[in-house]
Formats: sequence, structure tokens, C-alpha cells
Amino acid sequence: MKIAVISPSSQSLEAMSTVLERGNPSRLIARHEGGISKLRAIAEKEHPDVIIVEGLCHDAGELSPIESVTTSYPQMIIIILCSQQTPEFLINAMRVGVREVLPSPASKDALEAAVSRAESKLGLRNAQRSGRVLAFVSCKGGSGSTFLATNLGHQLGAEGKKVLLMDLNLQFGEAVLTVHDRKATSNVAEVARNLSRLDASFLTASTVAVTPNFAILAAPDDPAESLQVKPEHLDAILNLAVNHYDFIILDVGKNLDDLTIKALDRAHNIFLVVQTMLPYIRNASRMMTVFRSLGYQQDKIELLVNRFWKNGEIGLEDLRASLGIGKMRTIPNGYKEVAKAINEGVPLATVAKSSLVLKAISELALSLLPKPDQAQGGLLSRLLNH
Repeated sequence: MKIAVISPSSQSLEAMSTVLERGNPSRLIARHEGGISKLRAIAEKEHPDVIIVEGLCHDAGELSPIESVTTSYPQMIIIILCSQQTPEFLINAMRVGVREVLPSPASKDALEAAVSRAESKLGLRNAQRSGRVLAFVSCKGGSGSTFLATNLGHQLGAEGKKVLLMDLNLQFGEAVLTVHDRKATSNVAEVARNLSRLDASFLTASTVAVTPNFAILAAPDDPAESLQVKPEHLDAILNLAVNHYDFIILDVGKNLDDLTIKALDRAHNIFLVVQTMLPYIRNASRMMTVFRSLGYQQDKIELLVNRFWKNGEIGLEDLRASLGIGKMRTIPNGYKEVAKAINEGVPLATVAKSSLVLKAISELALSLLPKPDQAQGGLLSRLLNH
């Protein structure tokens, strides 16, 4: 949910933002120092779900800007905080569309309760998803990490899941080109520059829709724009995305910077992509050392051995012993069909439905889906609930 907070006090803005973020980290909080005169502009520019206004007194004349907003945006919820509340003022506030009036300063419990009621009113508490974040990490250029990430997204979408892939290889990302033949009209940097506008509609409009269930937020065309994307921007985008997508796939490339570490911290699963050649394995060993230093648990990390040859010089047990990793999955070599799909800018399933590579990616997708007894409590629970 997107919340705009208006107050003449910077300290009050800080305090209210802290309370709201602790109540639900996925809330997007925009702070505005000032008074009621800013209300209309904020409503028009940011389209928040809720606006909290502090600083009104008991003069009914101060309510006219609120009536203008509630008339134009009837779904927008207005909560006001004022130190003096006469019965007449409360009645007039409700008449112009104010949802709740709280004392100023409001207690933590009162503020959280009011916003929770707003979430319920808007249907957000029950409608929110709990998206799973998957990070794909390339040990070395050419590992096939982007191909696997994009085609996994396509397969999850084919299973009826809503999927967003974010291309975090910000300088030279090509995730869109791997499965789509059209140029992206927006990108991660563009969204980062416009966080004040960030909501579900803006995020959707910024993506490339590969299929109805699978979208990609592209990397910028200009490598210089990569410097504009900060870890806090990624946090804000993910906080929104996890409530609107079943899976968020992060294609983070191979550079370990602050943004990549933020992505890895937020991931539920990290897929480390290697090939059975010494340069890849050496870099994978380095990556595993970094993951351990960051405190990641073993069950968070899975090795994807791409272009695997059963009779190759380096076997799976060699990899397991060298990297000290438990979870491992192989993707067979299928250069011809993979190259065809990439060159045509389409998912692998479009050109090679019988491909062993596609079978392995489909098996990975199925392993990530909730088990039948986890989805709505299983058949018995669904029957008992009817």
C-alpha cells in the first residue's frame, strides 16, 4: 500500500513513518513537510492509497481542499490528525470524506489501527500476495544465467503464476532480448527516478509483458544510468512487487556490489549458475566464500550446473566436494535449440517443446510451486471448508 504523510513537523513525519513501516514493511511511505495546501498536488501526482494529514485545527474552512480530493478520488482514504476536535469539526470532516480523525500526536497503536482499517477497506490486506524472491547469480560471463532466469520465469507463468523478472545486470543486461523481440520503453533506473509515483499500475506500465503472466523490468540502455539505482530503490520496488507477484526473479549478474548484496539478502533462494570448467568453478568457490561470510544458510543456495555433460572430465561429486554445497541441479547441453530461441527472441518452449533443456527448467519450476497440501490446506481442508 502507498501512503503519503503530510505534516509541518519533520520530527512527526519521521515518527509516523517509522510506525507505519514497522507495522508492514511492504508499505511505501512518502513524506511531505508542509500543510494542507499540498494535499491536492500530492493526490494528483502520486495517487497514494492513503493520505495522512497532520496540523489541522478546528476550523471547518480548512477542510475544503480535502473535499476537492475526495470528490476527484473517491477511493483515496484521508486520515487527519488534529489537536483540537470539536463535535462540529468531526461532523464536517466526515461530510467532506475524511475517513478517520485522530488526536495529534497520535499514539502508535491508534495510527497503526487506523491504517490497518484503511487496508481492509481497500481490500489490500486480503489481496496481498507473498511473492517468493529468486536470485540468479552468474559465476562467469556466458554461464547461461540470464537464459535460465528468463525461461524459468516463462515456465512459472505457464503454470498460472504471476512472475516479474528484474534485470539487475544494469550496465549490460539483455534479459528482455532473450525472450522478447521488442524494445523496453522503461527500465529499472526509470522506476528508481520516479519512486514517488511507484504503485502497482506504474510498475506494471514500466515492464515488458512477455506473456500475460510474465513481465520483465529491463536494465537501462545507457550504462551510465546504472549508477542511479541504489539498494534502497531496489528495496522499495521489491516491497511493492512481493504483494503483486507470486515470484520475483532477480538476474543479478556476477558483480558483487551493494545493490547485488541487497538483492541476495532479499532472496529466498539463490541459484548459482556454473559450467563444468575450471574458471567457472574457481569463481563459484569465491562466491560461496562470500555467501558464507554474509551468513546465508546452505538451504538458501542451489547450484545450477548448466550445459552439463555426463561424461565430462569434472563430475558432480567433484563439484560438490570442491564447493561444499548440498543442493545441486543439472541443465543438459542443448546449444542448438537454445541458440535458436535466443536468436529469435522467444522463450525456449516456443521453438523446442521436446527439448531436454526445457524439461530441466520445467522441473525446476515445478519444484518451486507450493505442494498440494500447502495450497489452501490440501483437498481435505478445501472439502471441510465448503
